[in-house]
Amino acid sequence: MKLRSLLSSLLLFIATLTLTISCTNPATNVETKPPVASTPDKVQVRLGFSAWPGWFPWQVSQEQDIFKQNNVDVDLKWFDGYLESISTLTAGQIDANSQTLGDTVSSVAGGADQVIVLTNDNSTGNDKIIVRKGINSIADLKGKKVAAEEGTVDHFLLLLGLQKSGLTPKDIEFVPLETGKAATAFVGGQVDAVAVFAPFTTQALKLAGSKELFSSKDFPGSISDHLVFTRKFVDAHPDQVQAMVDSWFATLDYIKANPAKANEILAKRAGVSLDEYKQYADGTKIFTIEENLKAFEDGKDRTSLKFAAREMSKFLFDIGLAKSTPDVDKLFDDRFVKAYAQKAKKA
Repeated sequence: MKLRSLLSSLLLFIATLTLTISCTNPATNVETKPPVASTPDKVQVRLGFSAWPGWFPWQVSQEQDIFKQNNVDVDLKWFDGYLESISTLTAGQIDANSQTLGDTVSSVAGGADQVIVLTNDNSTGNDKIIVRKGINSIADLKGKKVAAEEGTVDHFLLLLGLQKSGLTPKDIEFVPLETGKAATAFVGGQVDAVAVFAPFTTQALKLAGSKELFSSKDFPGSISDHLVFTRKFVDAHPDQVQAMVDSWFATLDYIKANPAKANEILAKRAGVSLDEYKQYADGTKIFTIEENLKAFEDGKDRTSLKFAAREMSKFLFDIGLAKSTPDVDKLFDDRFVKAYAQKAKKA
């Protein structure tokens, strides 16, 4: 369920992997592009994904031959480190990646040309700030060592919490660590608090007396997760992109119809027990096709991806992480969810 670089309104869209499956994602019209072809060409799609409940379903897609059923050849690449997956997409070494809206806007701010074609989910509690015994409020974090993977959404979540309580980043001793190492450092007593996402939340909570201080549930719409392609690939192979979107929804159907087998695959990919994995259900909201369509629409709050992206873009510029305000008007392409919706309606 992880990328995932600072303060207020940047965490803007969120996730929950309930295996009954529910989903939200509206789209942006691309008037200058041709319609999606109906028969995929024979090009391999190199797709990256990493540890986050909203992305584990890709493992089901692979193991249950759902990609093959949709006539798409996929090289599914697992990344132990979420940020590595982001940099690999930016370098053009993969064609698509599973990443957050905030991280995608950051990549665009850095010069990447990427396209969001699908919303996987919103985080509704699976991103957490976990603290040791004796810390009972956000105010108690003042002067404490807090670890997180710098620049990820959990770092953003931490900063949102600080801001809400009237604190600033200077009020804590920030310890930048890769998410897995951050969880390990917390359990080892090297830091007082940690910002992590599932399944690393399970690891962090194994420290005796530890507890959740706050989570993405407290900041609705702050973290959303997506299927992101390079624009080069979308322009060259729209039929393959369509096949990937179709495969995603077919996978959700499979999970709903076969929860026992699906949960087994999901838990194994997460590296946790089946019972532990079930605890993630309420923390990730998987978007339906209807919710996808709605999310791509323009709007005046964070339920709209366009609104959220503009807010993030401005924020990156305001805090100095972007030399100019990133142009996000071309970031979204809703052709593919619209095409799937039409096919589903006819079916």
